[in-house]
Amino acid sequence: MENSLPSIPAKRYFTIGEVGELCGVKPHVLRYWEQEFTQLRPVKRRGNRRYYQHHEVLMIRRIRDLLYEQGFTISGARNKMQEMMQSQRGLKKEAPGENDLDDVFAEEMVSGADDDMPVEEKELAMESAQRASSFQATSSLPTLRRELMDIRDLLSI
Repeated sequence: MENSLPSIPAKRYFTIGEVGELCGVKPHVLRYWEQEFTQLRPVKRRGNRRYYQHHEVLMIRRIRDLLYEQGFTISGARNKMQEMMQSQRGLKKEAPGENDLDDVFAEEMVSGADDDMPVEEKELAMESAQRASSFQATSSLPTLRRELMDIRDLLSI
């Protein structure tokens, strides 16, 4: 599914037309989904124009996948999205101070990345950096070194 959709450009805000093209959904469907999925809240500016951020485009792609590819109903997709949000919150609550530190470390690792780097590559680098930062003290140094080298390679793409 994701392979047939165009990659998301590195922009801060997207118009409803751009999101429609990026996600393979018509604008009236996006407006309807805003009513059905409370997590989807684009910024509204003058003239009630909607501006979507990167995370909302990804969320729309998830919703599209649930509805069109996996065959969920609207209410089933809504429940699945709520479950995903709760599980993400649950992961953050498991180790309150640790995850915050991991996020800071990962952002520092990725901040040296090229600003021209595509968003998907930055996300991959961020995820990899988070994994590397969550290594326990019992990890061996060679393993840690190998993981850091992988992160460096991802950032230099």
